[in-house]
Amino acid sequence: MKSLVLAVVLGTVCMAAEPQVILLWPHGAPGSEGKTAEETVRIAAPGGDHVVASVHKPSLTAYLPSKETATGAAVVIAPGGGHSELWMDHEGYNVAKWLSEHGVAGFVLKYRLAREKGSTYTVEGTSLSDMQRAIRLVRTRAAEWGVNPDRIGVAGFSAGGEVAALAATRYDAPVEAPADEIDRASAKPSFQALMYPAIPRDMKLSKDTPPAFLACGENDRQNIAQGLPELYLAMKKAGASAELHVYAGTGHGFGVRETNHGPSAAWIESFRVWLGTKGFLKP
Repeated sequence: MKSLVLAVVLGTVCMAAEPQVILLWPHGAPGSEGKTAEETVRIAAPGGDHVVASVHKPSLTAYLPSKETATGAAVVIAPGGGHSELWMDHEGYNVAKWLSEHGVAGFVLKYRLAREKGSTYTVEGTSLSDMQRAIRLVRTRAAEWGVNPDRIGVAGFSAGGEVAALAATRYDAPVEAPADEIDRASAKPSFQALMYPAIPRDMKLSKDTPPAFLACGENDRQNIAQGLPELYLAMKKAGASAELHVYAGTGHGFGVRETNHGPSAAWIESFRVWLGTKGFLKP
């Protein structure tokens, strides 16, 4: 009998721990009218990543820390995939899970894909608007999720890094036709983490640019391995706060995997320490 009760309790705990999925626009995303194709998922090796495409209902998957460990910080996470698909595990769910276990709420963003075959979406229009809506959504529901509205940042990997970087530099323009009160909230991230990102052209940087954590591998493509240090210098010249990590012997797409080894495997702990240094982890 005791075993049965224990099993029921454990089952209940597991069910409660399941991450919540929230549609960014419950009644349909602007620009996706008439698009009824179902989302697709394939399993990719190595690591068995869930690779998603055909996204027409952008959403957030919320990984929330326990009330006892919550710091009030939150990160909206944009996985990469060349804007034609999304690698959801090592650049999304694994990151959010690790953060939530260390007191930081992680929200994994499924954003619409601009370079998928036949897509009518754009990076600077649709994908960016999905990220901005996600930031606004977390900010308006901050109290519900135990988040401080002044500690909501973005993190992006590869193509998702481009989306995150755009969100961190193009947050001033209001929504032309607000769908609801969410669209009236601020879309400015409190900080940004750009992981081996595709770097947008003509980034407008200033002392008001959200503080940045930048990381890539020295063996990445030249436009990243050389471009990210150049972005760091540009941020410093503009008066923005930034920290740069270039990991030896590392290429593109390391993310968070159980098989990671070497210096780059510790990037997420370095990111957590950086958040604390910047004051985002104060109780």
